[in-house]
Amino acid sequence: MYDVTIVGGSLAGCSAAILLGRAGLRVAVLETHKDPAHYKRLCTATIRSSALPTLQRLGLDKKIAAEGGMPCHDAFHGDDGWIRDPGSASRPEHGYNLQRPKLDPLIRQAAAETPGVDMVLGAKAFQLSRGPHGRVNGVVAKVRGEEQLFSSRLVIGADGRSSTVADLAGLESRTSANDRFIFFAHYRNVEVRPKETLRAWFVMPDVFLLASFGDGTTVMAVAPDKRSLPEFEKDREAFLLGAFAKLPDAPDMSRAERVTDLVGTKDYPNLSRKRIVTPGLAVIGDAAMVNDPVSGVGCGFAFQSAEWLADAVTEPLRRGDTAAVDKALRGYQRQHKRRLSAHHLTIADLSKRKVLPPVIRLILAGAVTDPQVAERYVGVVTRNVSPLSLFSPRYLARAAVAARRTRSADPDASVPALGK
Repeated sequence: MYDVTIVGGSLAGCSAAILLGRAGLRVAVLETHKDPAHYKRLCTATIRSSALPTLQRLGLDKKIAAEGGMPCHDAFHGDDGWIRDPGSASRPEHGYNLQRPKLDPLIRQAAAETPGVDMVLGAKAFQLSRGPHGRVNGVVAKVRGEEQLFSSRLVIGADGRSSTVADLAGLESRTSANDRFIFFAHYRNVEVRPKETLRAWFVMPDVFLLASFGDGTTVMAVAPDKRSLPEFEKDREAFLLGAFAKLPDAPDMSRAERVTDLVGTKDYPNLSRKRIVTPGLAVIGDAAMVNDPVSGVGCGFAFQSAEWLADAVTEPLRRGDTAAVDKALRGYQRQHKRRLSAHHLTIADLSKRKVLPPVIRLILAGAVTDPQVAERYVGVVTRNVSPLSLFSPRYLARAAVAARRTRSADPDASVPALGK
């Protein structure tokens, strides 16, 4: 008998386990893979700065830094030049870049060392148990070939986008198409600017990313429109290197040496769920929401959603009040939607765009020369500020003035009209 059974021992599941275990609760973490060093391959390994307070609370920020985590500072190139982060006292200073082969074992070990947490490797969940009124009260899993029941007051699904827990609980998913594919590899000897450890180029409909790490490697990612797939398949690495070589202000790759396989996917739909809780059960991380990987939000949202859920349910679980637990779950669901839905919708919309919306092009142009316009835009893409804040009339008016200043040297450049 446990207080909580968590299915999935990656970023979200282990974060929840650490927080719940520290609160004096008994937690079982069921991880399908037997190898404690297992890691997620399809990830550019960037953690948005919105998750830094959660990392600090978990005590992971120092561990990440000790493993060579690189503070992540953003820069973006649009049609009119570079947008650089001017910084802000109202949001965390930076996120982190850390390769998943280092990040995943690090947090799994931290969870396993937390008093009250049992890490069960090689456990494949396949059934939920329920009480007489249908409330979820445990998980049945195969462990080393034998079926075991893990009874608990709460079950948490942290088992990724193809969540078995969500499916068993009837939490239906909604997907939206992503018109880009993404592939990346890690290289050595790539030119990196110290204060631009994450650089993105919007060459619509294609997006290109570069993120540097503390060990001297750099991940280079291409996220082109799917119409480029035939050309990409002819020679994948030549496509990647050739695409970067053509970018404005491209990094020096004359000495670049690839040190990992080229990893990626040709199709990665966005996914959301209308409900992410049911009595006795909740889902977090990618089990709750999946976004276009080019947005780089998956790791941060995993940490944050785990924290929100743990905070919501800790006291009801301590009291053993299942009715209060279920009420807390509904509060977690509302918080998740309030904090992340607007980000999800804008990311999903961008993943289908052939050109940026005029209002976003205007903001990008204004952000090149106006630090205040840039500060809010960077606040949105680092997931510290709601995308809705970009549509403030006062902000858009300032962006329009700044965009005209940015483009004043080019009389042929046009500023999109607001609302068009």
